[in-house]
Amino acid sequence: MFVVDGHSLGRVVSSACIALLNCMPGVTASLQNSVHSALFVLPMMQAAGFEPLRRKTCTTLQLNIGLYCNQACTHCHVESSPTRTEMMDRQTAERCLELLANSPEVTCLDITGGAPELNTHFRYLVQEARVLRPDLEIIDRCNLTVLCEPGQEDLPAFLAQLRVRVVASLPCYGSDNVDKQRGRGVFDRSIQGLRLLNAVGYGQPGSDLLLDLVYNPAGAFLAPPKQKLQPAYKQELQEVYCVQFNSLLCLNNMPIKRFADWLIRRGTLSEYMALLVEAFNPAALQGVMCHTTVSVSWDGRLYDCDFNQQLDMPIVATAAGHSSKGDRNAAAGHSSGNNGVVRDAVSAYTPEEQQQQQQQEARKRGLTVWSISSLSQLTGCLIRTGSHCYGCTAGAGSSCQGATQT
Repeated sequence: MFVVDGHSLGRVVSSACIALLNCMPGVTASLQNSVHSALFVLPMMQAAGFEPLRRKTCTTLQLNIGLYCNQACTHCHVESSPTRTEMMDRQTAERCLELLANSPEVTCLDITGGAPELNTHFRYLVQEARVLRPDLEIIDRCNLTVLCEPGQEDLPAFLAQLRVRVVASLPCYGSDNVDKQRGRGVFDRSIQGLRLLNAVGYGQPGSDLLLDLVYNPAGAFLAPPKQKLQPAYKQELQEVYCVQFNSLLCLNNMPIKRFADWLIRRGTLSEYMALLVEAFNPAALQGVMCHTTVSVSWDGRLYDCDFNQQLDMPIVATAAGHSSKGDRNAAAGHSSGNNGVVRDAVSAYTPEEQQQQQQQEARKRGLTVWSISSLSQLTGCLIRTGSHCYGCTAGAGSSCQGATQT
């Protein structure tokens, strides 16, 4: 992995993209100056007459419950791998369920990772959410090979019993491309996983057990339209592997983390960013997922989307202006990370200075699941954006649910 000043180049990609925008024709100085880490409106959005994005009613609560995964894919924007140890604990999981109970406007619980099924509390979350909300859509974002892991033999039956929608990664219907992107032997194990899901009713005609597959490009190009790619997926998987599924979601790769590092190694980061910016689609902007999704990290912090989460761009205040100063981690000298107050209460700071610094540090950490009592408190908040957001507005658009414009 490439490193600059101790950081993955994937983490500092926004700076490189800002430099690219500075060289692009038609981007005025005022628009260039508006691009920075606290951005709420992108240059192309501003040029198209859009106001800064604000959060609408939250309908999807997305939980990233851990970064541990049995794979280490080259395109992974989370940088998951078998060496990661960050996992959501029981207390945080319970608090997420409390927020779900207090937020009747939420219609979907979207559980992701890493390989979320390998978190000890995954099944607890699914079971309790189903009891709490029998009509709730529950999504498991599955890498398929986890179904073949020791101890997961009953996972397909568990998911079927709790009526969980499975959204499974399969970036191609051919083994070479999948193994190149996801690791040797992953395609064969993915097919085995799909067959296990089919065996309990997933993806079968007449079944209400939904099995959707996710495609993402193997290189520096945009995802093709679903209408073009899905028939080929269905025909190939059915005829060659006797596998069935419901729908294909086509996603663009975000220029962050491992995919950004991949682009940099090949010298194509500027080319890819130019592609995303030039393909900006105002119509796709209307359906970006940050309008209605709240993303929760493994440690309970709140974000506008999973990509902001990986770039450490948290939601910093509620619509009413309340920051995280009242949550369990924001007390003076206590933090779950390295952003705590540098000096303790016996320092030279006056009480007023201490309070001001604590508030500043709390805002850097952002809101957590303990900062709010209901997700409705986030309605109307400004959405934080950066250059990576062009990945969601390029072409037909891209979100965790596929294209934003059909």
